[in-house]
Amino acid sequence: MLLLITGLFVGFALGRFGDKLGGHLNTFHHWIWGILFIIGGVYFYSVAILGVLAFSFGVGLVISDFDDLLHFRVYGVDEPHEWKFWSIK
Repeated sequence: MLLLITGLFVGFALGRFGDKLGGHLNTFHHWIWGILFIIGGVYFYSVAILGVLAFSFGVGLVISDFDDLLHFRVYGVDEPHEWKFWSIK
């Protein structure tokens, strides 16, 4: 359980800092990478620690970029916004 919570928080934190530091880059949004980590986590579920970490890290990334997921922004620069660590726009 602690491993799951740690993976979620680390994924969310890295996603939020990635939004702040890399939001000006014309690349894929990080919720895409979160989906890939979730798929990898499900695939590697038999290797318990690796699968759980990949899955929870992916969920954290998706949650940190949830607004872009809802508006299906796949590629491009983030819209300018006031940055807050805990906020989901």
